[in-house]
Amino acid sequence: MSETKKYWLDRSENVTKLFRAVWGVGIALLVAELFLHKHEEFGFAAWFGFFAWFGFVACVTLVLIAKALRRILRRSEDYYER
Repeated sequence: MSETKKYWLDRSENVTKLFRAVWGVGIALLVAELFLHKHEEFGFAAWFGFFAWFGFVACVTLVLIAKALRRILRRSEDYYER
């Protein structure tokens, strides 16, 4: 009865396949952007790969803000035991 249930992401080869699939889809979308005509309101939004870079920068910014907020909102280890 001590057997632990194995999930599909517990196997490293499945994680590698998923990682490669995400990269493949991202590269395919970036290549597809070469063949699309964009009708953007602002000129910078029509730059090649703009939304990919914007998403990356936004994600990194959110992580850095969360790390700063953690220092402000952190409680001591025994906060709920007091």
